Amino acid sequence: MREADFQIRPCRPGDEDGVYEVCLKTGDSGQDGSRLYADDPKALGHIFVGPYMALEPELAFVLEDQLGVCGYVLAALDSKRFYQRYRQEWLPPLQAKHPQPTGDPVQWTPVQSLYHQYYHPEIYLPESFAPYPSHMHIDLMPRAQGQGHGVRMVQLMLKTLADKGSPGVHLGLSAANPRAYRFYTKLGFAELARVGATEPQVVYMGRKLP
Repeated sequence: MREADFQIRPCRPGDEDGVYEVCLKTGDSGQDGSRLYADDPKALGHIFVGPYMALEPELAFVLEDQLGVCGYVLAALDSKRFYQRYRQEWLPPLQAKHPQPTGDPVQWTPVQSLYHQYYHPEIYLPESFAPYPSHMHIDLMPRAQGQGHGVRMVQLMLKTLADKGSPGVHLGLSAANPRAYRFYTKLGFAELARVGATEPQVVYMGRKLP
């Protein structure tokens, strides 16, 4: 497919279903997570994409082709402020709709584990991340990968964050996704930390701006 067949544009009302679909289709360490989250296909997106579109719409961009939305890049300018709003504004409606799972966590389904995060969000923002107050996420459908679109989207977001005064940005990825690690390294990100008692760990990477 030609580059001209793809367009990067600001996210707009009506993109939610497409963005959530990209999140689901890349939700298993970069692979299709549809099987894991079949009980509630939007559960993952309620953590990783929905709050960004709702709370920081000016930092939400999508990649689109003739089939629809096939990628996104989302960010929060001030992570501390974002996570405060995430807890206070975004999570309560989800908690009202989805009861907190009980019993042995080992027996929970993948969707129940996500519901647990609605009550106990997994937020990692140590003081050592102070030089990187912004954070971002990017995912592309397979049909959009390997053609330079990810690079263009990250560069757009880095410029947007820098223009808004951010001195640095961080992101997290699964240690089970070495392709993503190589991708970010080539874009100037460096490893900051690895977190998690079980495999795969979450790898955090950061980059100074501009």
